[in-house]
This record gives sequence, structure tokens and C-alpha cells, in this order.
Amino acid sequence: MSSYLLAGLVIVLANLIPAFAPPTWAILVYFSFGYHLHSIPLILIGVLSATMGRAVLALLFRALAPYLPRGYVTNLENLGSRITTDSRSAMGLFFLFFLSPISSAQLFEAAGIIKQIALRPLLIAFAIGRTVSYSIYVTGAQALHATTLGQLLFKELTSPLSIAVQIAFILGLVALGNIKWKEQL
Repeated sequence: MSSYLLAGLVIVLANLIPAFAPPTWAILVYFSFGYHLHSIPLILIGVLSATMGRAVLALLFRALAPYLPRGYVTNLENLGSRITTDSRSAMGLFFLFFLSPISSAQLFEAAGIIKQIALRPLLIAFAIGRTVSYSIYVTGAQALHATTLGQLLFKELTSPLSIAVQIAFILGLVALGNIKWKEQL
């Protein structure tokens, strides 16, 4: 199996995991160093694979929505109604997916549950934003590879703070669905 194909498969699978998956940029850096892959095709494969994985994750949550607590889904749908009827909110959502430095799993899970939100524009924004960020991460990591700072960055991936941030995002997603948006808006 080609190393590029293996990298793509690993990235798709990581982006299907709802939480606690390694970030795609870390997988890209690993394959860049471990398999000595060229940056540009690796980044392009990373963007396509991550986008595909997030699309499937959103669609899975869209399919699971009927099995979630009705009040939770209703609250998110009310938020979706607000986002889809207000052009500023819709543009803000687009930029959130484009610029978001945070884990996108929970963003795609929420977008999947909110059926009014079209996934295609979010996936395009995600892909464009990730092209920029993955390029920065991969080329930056290559520059730092021989330094102790590079070792420090990899150590931080498994730090308690990183784990706490993931837990906070999950709790944020749960809280988002428990807000009665119709009353708030």
C-alpha cells in the first residue's frame, strides 16, 4: 500500500472519530517524518481525507438525530433556523468552519444534527481553511524537526490540558443543544 494512501486512510478514520482523535496536522507531520513524504501531495491528501471524514461524521450524526433526546434536537434545530435565516449568522458559521483552530469534530456533529444547515458550504470552508493550516503545520514542523521545541510540541498532544480541552468541547456541544434557542432568540 502506498504511504500516501495509508496516510489518507488514517486521516479519514481519525476524522470519523467524534472525540479524542489525534489532530490531522499531527498525523500529517508523522507521515512527513516517518515516511519521508513530500509536503504538497501529503497536504492535499490530508485536506481531502479530513474533509471526507468530517462529511461522513456529519452525515452519521444527521442519521442519529432521531435517536437523540427530542428536546436537544429541537433546541439545535431552533438554532439552525436562526442561522439559516440571518445572513450574518450564516456568514459567521462559514467563517467558523474556515478559520476555526479548534477541533472541528463537535462542529460537524452539531451541523449534522441541524438538518437546516447545508453541509457542502461548510465542507468547502473547512477544506480551504485546512489547506492553509495544514500547510503551516507541516512546513513549520519540518523546520522544527531537529529542535527540542519540536519534541515539546509532540509531548503537548497527550497533555492533560489537551485532553481537558477535548472534554470541554464535548460538554460545550451538549450545552449548545440544551439551550432553548427559540426563547433566547
